[in-house]
Amino acid sequence: MVELVQAWLQRPNFIVFVILFLWGVYIMAAHPNLVKKLIGLYIVQTSAIFFLVAFSAKDGATVPIILADSGAVDATLYANPLPHVLTVTAIVVQVATLGVSLALVSGIYRKFGSLDEEEILERVE
Repeated sequence: MVELVQAWLQRPNFIVFVILFLWGVYIMAAHPNLVKKLIGLYIVQTSAIFFLVAFSAKDGATVPIILADSGAVDATLYANPLPHVLTVTAIVVQVATLGVSLALVSGIYRKFGSLDEEEILERVE
């Protein structure tokens, strides 16, 4: 158990990721307001992006551009571009998801006059 705690304390980025993720899930589950649920979703998505950025960083790595006549390549010297590409893609998806969700919430508010989930469900039934 002591080794597990020591391993976690050596990676504070992982602790921050878990805290942000759980905080976002709690906000989505606990609040009936739709805008607050979207804020929770945004925090969850941001924690996933933070996870990708934090664990793709490599000290002393360089850009993965390899010359054709370089011979044998040591992969530990280069940064993997895939997590960075996934991060950019996740940011685009996050912005698109938030924009569409806010448009839907705006339409729900115009139709029902409320953003409270329970009140909206009562009016639908």
